[in-house]
Amino acid sequence: MTLLKVAISLGLIGYLLFFKVDLAQVGRAIAGANPLYLLLALALYFLAIAVGCYKWQILLRAQGLAVPLSHLLSFTFVGLFFGNFLLPMVAGDVVRGYGLARDTEKAAEAAISVLVDKLVGMSAFITAGALLSLYAVWGMGRSDLQGVALVAGAAFLAFLVGFAVLLSRRLRALLERLFGLSFLRRLAPTYQRLSSAVQAYRDNPGRLAQAFLISLVVLLITNIVNWLLAEAVGAGIPLIYIFIFNPLVAFAPILIPSIGGLGVNQGAYDLLYATLGRTTSSELAITFSLVMQSIIYLSSLPGGVLWLIRRRPARRSLAQQP
Repeated sequence: MTLLKVAISLGLIGYLLFFKVDLAQVGRAIAGANPLYLLLALALYFLAIAVGCYKWQILLRAQGLAVPLSHLLSFTFVGLFFGNFLLPMVAGDVVRGYGLARDTEKAAEAAISVLVDKLVGMSAFITAGALLSLYAVWGMGRSDLQGVALVAGAAFLAFLVGFAVLLSRRLRALLERLFGLSFLRRLAPTYQRLSSAVQAYRDNPGRLAQAFLISLVVLLITNIVNWLLAEAVGAGIPLIYIFIFNPLVAFAPILIPSIGGLGVNQGAYDLLYATLGRTTSSELAITFSLVMQSIIYLSSLPGGVLWLIRRRPARRSLAQQP
């Protein structure tokens, strides 16, 4: 799987840079980028990560777990580092869930909290993407974007169904019967723990709604980050199109395996902003995406430092053993 991710990322980025666009023009746009806008975008991206961790904290409170925000930030940054730099051999969400499980000694609750956190965030993004795509078609007269609106609408409905399945008491009762079968009986205790962890969210819909609103705030911040970066490289993309397309770009690395989104993100920016949106040229769309990719990588570097700091005490304790 890792080799497949490497092949996809290198293949896509190679095609885009050497066959799709004028590489010299991309280089000039990057060299002339406004440094003030870049620094402001990086600071806001860190803010978006912090707000996302606060959302995770809200979801954990629904399970009766009081975890300091500083701990969640640490788990998240380490997860981002693994996801972006260690050839995603272990998914970033798995890493942050593992860190939380070790900290709280509640593995099932940690796993469910990461899953629900991810689903709530994705549902907020796809809801905004679907609604704004419809606005583009009906409010802005962009009938050529009907295909985008249909795909976003279908994804929105799929997420609604997914949440209904996750929170359905009837489905839970049906699955409990299945775990009564002899070949599944051994897994019944694990299922019971996971099901009980989900129950906390069934009983606290207000926490889910609060987390959904916080996810919209995260989306708003990342929209501004993308607009600043587009302005920094002179892409000249109107803010409304950032609001329309940015929520959809976030799904590209989830749907297509890659190394931290490299290659896939660039293809999505080119497709949405240049080919379909016709808001800028392919050269500037890919330049914009490469700068955004750099922000993603830079923001995950603190995770590598935190990971190394954690490993040192473990090495010392092993060295002290007779």
